[in-house]
Amino acid sequence: MGGADEELRYLSGLGNTLSSEAVSGSLPVGQNSPLVCPLGLYAEQLSGTSFTTPRAHNQRTWLYRIKPSVTHEPFHPLQEQGKGARLVGEFDRATTVATPTQLRWRPAEVPLDPPLDFIHGLYTICGAGSSFLRHGYAIHMYAANKSMDGCAFCNADGDFLIVPQQGRLLITTECGKMLVSPGEIVVIPQGFRFAVDLPDGPSRGYVSEIFGTHFQLPDLGPIGANGLASPRDFLSPTAWFEQAHRPGYTIVQKYGGELFAATQDFSPFNVVAWHGNYVPYKYDLSRFCPFNTVLFDHGDPSVNTVLTAPTDKPGVALLDFVIFPPRWLVAENTFRPPYYHRNCMSEFMGLIHGIYEAKADGFLPGGASLHSCMTPHGPDTKTYEATISRADANKEPLRLSGTLAFMFESSLIPRVCRWALESPCRDLDYYQCWIGLKSHFSDDNGKEPSAAGVN
Repeated sequence: MGGADEELRYLSGLGNTLSSEAVSGSLPVGQNSPLVCPLGLYAEQLSGTSFTTPRAHNQRTWLYRIKPSVTHEPFHPLQEQGKGARLVGEFDRATTVATPTQLRWRPAEVPLDPPLDFIHGLYTICGAGSSFLRHGYAIHMYAANKSMDGCAFCNADGDFLIVPQQGRLLITTECGKMLVSPGEIVVIPQGFRFAVDLPDGPSRGYVSEIFGTHFQLPDLGPIGANGLASPRDFLSPTAWFEQAHRPGYTIVQKYGGELFAATQDFSPFNVVAWHGNYVPYKYDLSRFCPFNTVLFDHGDPSVNTVLTAPTDKPGVALLDFVIFPPRWLVAENTFRPPYYHRNCMSEFMGLIHGIYEAKADGFLPGGASLHSCMTPHGPDTKTYEATISRADANKEPLRLSGTLAFMFESSLIPRVCRWALESPCRDLDYYQCWIGLKSHFSDDNGKEPSAAGVN
């Protein structure tokens, strides 16, 4: 498929109607499906929304390919081969566990053996809802040590938002190639076939998946027309194709949280040209323009939303992707780390690099935490005590640097996979990070009041 060092070209803009051709003249002019397509190609539409979705939200792309994707043998379950058992698409009592306990996991080492590509290194941590009912989400992690060879992955359940933490990903899609580094994200919309190569060797990271909707930029409200993630900084691939005869090539399809495989004799990456607004894209998180309080108090984390998957209820997200990037902290007479919190939303956090500002110890790059609906959370004891002991230092501006954390936040309450609860990476002593918090309460005279209170 070519190396990671080859020069890749991208198209700029999120939500745009784009077009690309690897061979000049391969796109039809003036219509989508002519009687005979240029160069003898097949026209194939990939619909990301229903035909009758309002035009402002309708998403589809036309692909012009050497052979149509329908040319394959029947699908068969991969579970018969003992694969894919750690993926979940239905979050109920049969598959997962409900727990309000604060959860944290140490980073999982990428195993050197057995060989694991992206598909078989992918495992679910938690989620809610149902891929069959087209409402909900799943949060996965992956640890892979080999590139995908002779196979492609297709997620029929929903959109993948992939956050690599270690090792670059060279992703080949039906629209072309993208090189995605730690510090970048990539979205593979529902239905696209793709393959993941590992140019740096072993790789690990995080994946969120949404059922029944697509990611979009959040509304900016009083911020105005500019700020946060700019549409022009989202990059989509340009057309690239391969024509080689590939006997035994395997399409692995995730359907209802289960894996199925079908074989064909050609590469699915045989799209010579395409046009539309339903395309994979990547984004460099360093281009995010953060907003912050400039006088007092700590702003709500929603101001750092990169992408959102909305529900029908205004202001309530199925899933938000929020980041905590380098930025200036300037609030006066303010506790600058995140505040203590109980939230009607549920928060899954990961750390790409550095130290997270609310956790001095224990939350490591490649690790994760989950604070579910109305479960208390906030800075650990060491962070709180160190912050209030530096009252004078908090009067001066401070640049928070060398860190990049993120959050998947949802209005739906997650259920947790049993293997995640039983994982040797789970930090069973996580609760201890708050046990040391002591009372600093005193009355106006500087004396600690009696248990009976003041009459």
